[in-house]
Amino acid sequence: MQSEPRVGCGAAILRDGKLLLVQRRRDPEAGHWGLPGGKVDLFETMAAAAEREIFEELGLTIVARDLLCLTDQVDTARGTHWVAPVYLVEDAQGNAMVKEPQALAACGWFALDDLPGPLTISTKAALTALNAR
Repeated sequence: MQSEPRVGCGAAILRDGKLLLVQRRRDPEAGHWGLPGGKVDLFETMAAAAEREIFEELGLTIVARDLLCLTDQVDTARGTHWVAPVYLVEDAQGNAMVKEPQALAACGWFALDDLPGPLTISTKAALTALNAR
């Protein structure tokens, strides 16, 4: 059980009308499809963490500059609470491939009206924010 909220980060990466999702192997939300990202390290900005995590996980180069939304992932049953900014990225460079198979089972580009499930809490929040634009 966590004693305080932790900070994560992610990105809604769009290309040719499709959203990049990863399937998680680890908790929180193992087995779910979600936005790529990860935890923020001490003394690292949230944008720098998103850029680093996505490069490490998928080999994509992004610039995290446009904040799409902020999510709270609260799971009282498991005793976890993550706070995560989600950046909107429409100009990622490179081809996405799973670089951390211990953390991710798969990745893929999906049409916004044909997403796999189940989706993570952050992904649902990001989709709501995308639809509100």
